[in-house]
Amino acid sequence: MDCKIISRLIFLVFFFSTTNLNAIEFKGKFLQGHYIIGITDPFAEIIIDKKKVKVSKDGFFVFGIDRDRKFDVTITKILNGNKEKITKKVLKRKYNIQRIDGLEESKVTPPESVYKRIKEENNKIGEARAINSDLPFFKNQFIMPVKGIISGVYGSQRILNGKPKWPHYGIDIAAKKGTKIKSSATGVVTMAETDLYYTGGTIIMDHGHGISTIYSHLATLNVQVGDEVLQGDIIGTVGSTGRSTGPHLDFRVNWFQTRLDPMSVLK
Repeated sequence: MDCKIISRLIFLVFFFSTTNLNAIEFKGKFLQGHYIIGITDPFAEIIIDKKKVKVSKDGFFVFGIDRDRKFDVTITKILNGNKEKITKKVLKRKYNIQRIDGLEESKVTPPESVYKRIKEENNKIGEARAINSDLPFFKNQFIMPVKGIISGVYGSQRILNGKPKWPHYGIDIAAKKGTKIKSSATGVVTMAETDLYYTGGTIIMDHGHGISTIYSHLATLNVQVGDEVLQGDIIGTVGSTGRSTGPHLDFRVNWFQTRLDPMSVLK
């Protein structure tokens, strides 16, 4: 074979290999409420819209898409002084909307006497969700935390007496009181409260890079803040604490303050 042809083939192999190494690979759907993992050069700087995100030592990063996001996602990669922008269209979803009228006002709006308590608790939850650690567990497959029937889905919303309430930002898994709850992924406990107003017994775990999970309405808690928990470890039991109408686990996943569909992490 001609030496020039051989040299050309070697160049093409090198070029395409380098291009693939420098490209960004995405795992996950660009769909409202979804969880996206990116893989890139570990020395690259990644900006999602206007937010710089961490890149792990092996090149992984993560972000999420809000439930109601209506505009595209812009991913900017900066490496060796070169800037590359990728624009991804976000697909819309339809959510279940339920209207209920004729309810007592106390079941629609909490009394003013608990407003201060709710605000303080929400601030604590917000602080736990704001943690931006280097833990690498966000990139691993998550597991269902408890066996049961999914009785509530992400994104659904109730309109009570004509007043739109907060959408449901997790999945409800109905199970008998006392059913053991597993940690969905390896992480560190950042909140362990037995009696929050809305969510009762509540555990929040950090999995790295702004990804956290929340387990609510627990009857008992087996962990405390600072504990390092492995995936599958028992962290508590199903209950009906807080504002709950029956025993179940409300399981949620967040990317910082963006609430994500847990099913996008479990599947």
